[in-house]
Amino acid sequence: MTVSSCWSQIPSSTSMSKFISDQPLFSLLDKQCTSMKDLKKIHAHLIKTGLAKDPIAASRILAFCTSPAGDINYAYLVFTQIKKPNLFIWNTIIRGFSQSSTPRNAILLFIDMLVTSPIQPQRLTYPSLFKAYAQLGLARDGAQLHGRVVKQGLEFDQFIHNTIIYMYANCGFLSEARLMFDEVDTEFDVVAWNSMIIGLAKCGEIDESRRLFDKMVSRNTVSWNSMISGYVRNVKFKEALELFREMQEQNIKPSEFTMVSLLNACAKFGAIRQGEWIHNFLVMNCFELNTIVVTAIIDMYCKCGCPERALQVFNTVPKKGLSCWNSMVFGLAMNGYENEAIKLFSGLQSSNLKPDYISFIAVLTACNHSGKVNQAKDYFTLMTETYKIKPSIKHYTCMVDALGRAGLLEEAEKLIRSMPSEQDAIIWGSLLSACRKHGNIEMAKQAAKQIIELDKNESCGYVLMSNLYAASYQFEEAMEERLLMKEVKIEKEPGCSLIEVDGEVHEFVAGGRLHLKAPEVYLLLNDLGLLIQEMGS
Repeated sequence: MTVSSCWSQIPSSTSMSKFISDQPLFSLLDKQCTSMKDLKKIHAHLIKTGLAKDPIAASRILAFCTSPAGDINYAYLVFTQIKKPNLFIWNTIIRGFSQSSTPRNAILLFIDMLVTSPIQPQRLTYPSLFKAYAQLGLARDGAQLHGRVVKQGLEFDQFIHNTIIYMYANCGFLSEARLMFDEVDTEFDVVAWNSMIIGLAKCGEIDESRRLFDKMVSRNTVSWNSMISGYVRNVKFKEALELFREMQEQNIKPSEFTMVSLLNACAKFGAIRQGEWIHNFLVMNCFELNTIVVTAIIDMYCKCGCPERALQVFNTVPKKGLSCWNSMVFGLAMNGYENEAIKLFSGLQSSNLKPDYISFIAVLTACNHSGKVNQAKDYFTLMTETYKIKPSIKHYTCMVDALGRAGLLEEAEKLIRSMPSEQDAIIWGSLLSACRKHGNIEMAKQAAKQIIELDKNESCGYVLMSNLYAASYQFEEAMEERLLMKEVKIEKEPGCSLIEVDGEVHEFVAGGRLHLKAPEVYLLLNDLGLLIQEMGS
């Protein structure tokens, strides 16, 4: 990226106001421009009148293009046409890219600014750059910028200091983040505390994250949301829901992100009653049911085994994003409604949205679960040839699973070996599971060997081979597999199940006796066993 090295002075606020008030187009831009379609019409008029070359006009256009309603690519095109970008324009385009899906461009622009422009970065330039480094996970590179800031004597500027903490914490450099955090008096700096809470939770230090949260003198919604999201990230769903109750007791209004985190917790925890309550809370408190929220609601109902409720939500939403479609197709496929899932995918194809790689994982899953192997092949071809989507290992795993279920083991193995991407233990595990189902011991041995080579700590190769030998009455070989597991010190992770009773979720582990009600549960199981024996005799 290269731009002119010329520089223009920013006019005073008084002259700027007068200039804007004299131009009707700027009034439209400030008050009535709500979309890129509106912006492009105004921009076209500015180009025709020659005003588009003016730095003030260009900066206004640029500011809208880098906003959430704008288009960062169009913003860059506007930027390249500005012959004399001032500091405001440089900061605007750098900030826009730092908040986009391509934050690396913010750093490239900064380098371009240093090399080609006489304009020097100032205090408002740096926070966007540290955020870009945080998004990219490049704290080591960001540390060099940190050094530049120190040399300029700006390290104690609150905005810069907070974004440096955020960068280090977000990238897992907790000691550096903590050093910065302890360096100045941050007792009342909520942003700094939030950055540390997020960073600690992201790195698995959830107890330390909660310790900081409890020590905060004042908290905002971000603090609560960060802590709840941290619990969800660390699979502590019960704690997430308990913290939300505490949040309600203190009359703190949750954000959309808090509610989405809670819906995700309910989905993973199977807490349908609590999920329903959160759904009703969203409706009663007039939260915007945007694509992110609706997708989380659909996902929650599907994962809690209520696809009918999910479908009701899906059908009542006037504007459906692609993630809503994907979540609904996947939810139907996973809950035994495979034909409905395939039909809904056809509806997606007929809509104004374009299926993506997730859409095809969902429909391939539906074909897999319903045994429609030929239809799965058709969708795989449709994905690669019509939509030009490069298959990921998840797509290949769905295909191997579908072929394996249909008994097409040789074709499944051939597909694995022809994959352009790297194989993993999961895809070979899928073939091994199919070999067990169809009694193909020789191919199963090859699949098990591949699993062990790819992941020495994976137990499924040993367990499935043992079960396959046992099913074939080869009990000595079955015992050898189990003994081999013990020799290499691999333990099978025990299965677990969740059940919600009176709004409380209970977890049971296979063979476990740690649950408070375990004695009563096992006593009841024994009574039921005796009752079944009596009924059978």
